[in-house]
Amino acid sequence: MKNKDHQQLPLRSDYRGILLAGGNGHRLYPLTAAINKHLLPVYDKPMIYYSLSVLMLAGIRTIEIITTRESLPSFKQLLGDGSHIGLTLSYRCQEQPGGLAEAFLLSEDFIQGAPVALMLGDNLLYGNGLTDRLVQATSALSGATIFSYPVHDPSRFGVVELASNGDILSLEEKPQTPRSHLAVVGLYFYDEQVVELAKQLQRSPRGELEITDLNQKYHEQGNLSCQTLGRGFTWLDAGTHDSLLEASNLVQTVQNRQGLKIACLEEIAYLKRFISKNELLTLMKNLPTCEQKYLHERLQEEAHRVD
Repeated sequence: MKNKDHQQLPLRSDYRGILLAGGNGHRLYPLTAAINKHLLPVYDKPMIYYSLSVLMLAGIRTIEIITTRESLPSFKQLLGDGSHIGLTLSYRCQEQPGGLAEAFLLSEDFIQGAPVALMLGDNLLYGNGLTDRLVQATSALSGATIFSYPVHDPSRFGVVELASNGDILSLEEKPQTPRSHLAVVGLYFYDEQVVELAKQLQRSPRGELEITDLNQKYHEQGNLSCQTLGRGFTWLDAGTHDSLLEASNLVQTVQNRQGLKIACLEEIAYLKRFISKNELLTLMKNLPTCEQKYLHERLQEEAHRVD
């Protein structure tokens, strides 16, 4: 079945975002014996900064973080209500893992019939042109958008099979014999019908509401699009010791070579006009000297570009 062409509109201001930051982090034991994995450092920032920055780059300012009851105070201490960077953050507890799609049932009162983006808190996305891809997804009038990324071990992930024209042929969850090497990235954009469709899902044999089943419902409507992030993009699931190290090495290399930070929330908030220049300058007073220096340099560069 071919995918319906999405009518494009200017960026929608009503978009909501959900960040999944729960789970027990067994794959990162013993690092996660006493701390939520999404609070672990990826080079110079907590892991959750990277996924939160993606939602911010998409222009999403109203965001709910779903985590465990034990970790909730730590996230609130780290991010507060988000107002300092122009966000409205709320928090919700998930008592036990129930599948990614369960987030839409838990957060129905938060979503309030709006379109919503769901992102996994341990995913890192980076690449030139990423913001344009994100804005394109949030500008769609209807349907859902997923992202794919070529990997050598697709059986570890949800897998999407595409036709030569980009139409979606099939979706599979961790198949033993994958039909393609395109893994589905942990970032999903849905229109206003997502909660009702999530309510129609049946739990899988492992007792969870699978995100692949939700995407399949959109696909059956002919209302699911896939953007492939190929060369020039990096996607990492920092949920294992190796991938956590890879993510840290990537951030270190890019930042040291370019002198530009990845997932600097204060910088993104200013560039997206979530906060004003005066608000940024006030915010900087409470930051470490190194962060103040970096942000001053960015402000000076912007002033030179304007001149």
